[in-house]
Amino acid sequence: MAKRGKKYLEARKLIDRELHYDPEEALVLAQKTASTKFDSTVELAVRLGVNPKHADQQVRGAVVLPAGIGKNVTVAVFAKGEKAKEAEAAGADFVGAEDLVAKVQEGWFAFDVAVATPDMMGTVGKLGRILGPRGLMPNPKTGTVTMDVARAVKEIKAGKVEYRVDKSGIIHVPIGKASFPVEGLLENFYTIIDTLLKAKPAAAKGQYLRSITVTTTMGPGIRVNTQKAAQLGKAK
Repeated sequence: MAKRGKKYLEARKLIDRELHYDPEEALVLAQKTASTKFDSTVELAVRLGVNPKHADQQVRGAVVLPAGIGKNVTVAVFAKGEKAKEAEAAGADFVGAEDLVAKVQEGWFAFDVAVATPDMMGTVGKLGRILGPRGLMPNPKTGTVTMDVARAVKEIKAGKVEYRVDKSGIIHVPIGKASFPVEGLLENFYTIIDTLLKAKPAAAKGQYLRSITVTTTMGPGIRVNTQKAAQLGKAK
């Protein structure tokens, strides 16, 4: 078992491991237990009642968090002509076509999100084995393969995050920084919960929201009351 640091152990003392907190209480506690010298990321982990092995129970998409994520996201856009100009005008950090593809093939990855126009996917597809494992491959399901590159760039810069259920049926997604006002974190929290509830696969049976945990970078997990989260999420 990994040895925990002093700060982690001190933070854990503030948490009742048997209690499932109301969402706002959990987020306030997460802020109190953030012990890093840098501004910790607050992350939400949701275990869903789905079987990711089945294609009809995949949960994946993207959503713009109203309070942002507190991070300057670097965006690369694969586009030509007018679409390339639109991407640049919208604030894309890197824009290119075959030249940008070649750069990535040479080992360049100085971006957080990649966007591509549909006509570029034949070329960008060559990067599948490189970008796929890093979670950087443009995908229509997350809105990163689109002709409306300006909108895609602006949404990403504004705080758009992607979510995808992993092999264990869990979704991990950042919802902001520990320095955020708790109202901002709460707004982002409910945006994610509401989005996941709406994305429930028809094939999913039984309890859908199995467990919810919030945590900060290198901090202890804090359990959230799933019923309260679901009720308030639907009310949003």
